[in-house]
Amino acid sequence: MVFRAPIRSMATATRQSLKIGMLPADGIGREVLPGAKAAILALGSSIPKPEFIDLLAGFEYFTKTGTALPDETVEVLKNECDCALFGAVSSPSQKVTGYSSPIVALRKKMDLYANIRPVKSVSFNAEEKPGVDLVVIRENTECLYVKQEIQTIGEHGKEARATRLITERASRRIGEMAFKMALERPRKHLTIIHKSNVLSVTDGLFRETVRAVPTLPGVDGKYDGVTVAEQLVDSAVYRLFREPQIYDVMVAPNLYGDILSDAAAALVGSLGLVPSVNAGDSFVMGEPVHGSAPDIAGQNIANPLAAIRSAAMMLRHVGYGDGADRIEKAVDSVLREGKVLTPDLGGKSKTSEVVDEVTRRI
Repeated sequence: MVFRAPIRSMATATRQSLKIGMLPADGIGREVLPGAKAAILALGSSIPKPEFIDLLAGFEYFTKTGTALPDETVEVLKNECDCALFGAVSSPSQKVTGYSSPIVALRKKMDLYANIRPVKSVSFNAEEKPGVDLVVIRENTECLYVKQEIQTIGEHGKEARATRLITERASRRIGEMAFKMALERPRKHLTIIHKSNVLSVTDGLFRETVRAVPTLPGVDGKYDGVTVAEQLVDSAVYRLFREPQIYDVMVAPNLYGDILSDAAAALVGSLGLVPSVNAGDSFVMGEPVHGSAPDIAGQNIANPLAAIRSAAMMLRHVGYGDGADRIEKAVDSVLREGKVLTPDLGGKSKTSEVVDEVTRRI
């Protein structure tokens, strides 16, 4: 995959172990995260000995305890873990009193301000250039996801309002990360996604702040080689499906980035293929883009490849690029051969069989 520019490279020379928090959470998260664990273990002595720490979170945990994200989970992540992997969460579409998404809360509590989602197709010939090769960088902490909503009774009945928060600080941080990512990629092209023709204040601030990153103190022309473009979010979706090759790195506020990256997954066959990391300046958490898929949970047919790829992204971020390369090459070879695939990709293999095939190739 395409995560080539660690935001924070940890010192690895003296590390004896790698402590990884494991949060399978709900549904198929409990089935795909073991595949990510198996892929990491398959690397053997090429990385420090992994120590996996099982942690609790999720909607199912909420139904039993009244909390979706225990304080103990956050404390262990902050004080004992080097990095983490998150499976999937079942968030109900209707309001449930007292419930709030644990993954959204984790991003805020751990200050994981960027969600980085590479979307890359696998060509039949390993030497061929992929038809789709882009990265969506999504601001992770604000926009409508601050979850400040109210409902009142007006003259004509119920009225609902939501606060949309865009700050200069968050926009600058995600903009800096996007420029760094674009600079590390061959095309060096960055597209800012917004809707400032309508939302001139909020999206206007996001757009202006990201565009201003090359002028920040200390940058000193570092990003002169990065080509910057802009695209309104609605036309960006249209062009994403018509001509995905025009995009390299896309940076967007939280909601737009969520929608764009899920839509981009259709270009490569399945949400079950698309990984991500939630990254901050001092921690990283891998997370497959797909949801909890309750309709197939427990059937051993969920696609584990997004979770495995997310583990590779996590490893690359903490300084183990060679191990990440081995995992990614193994996944690509399984996809290229096409014999051991889950039903979402037209195959008949079980989750466990795909995991076994990937780990064999690692």
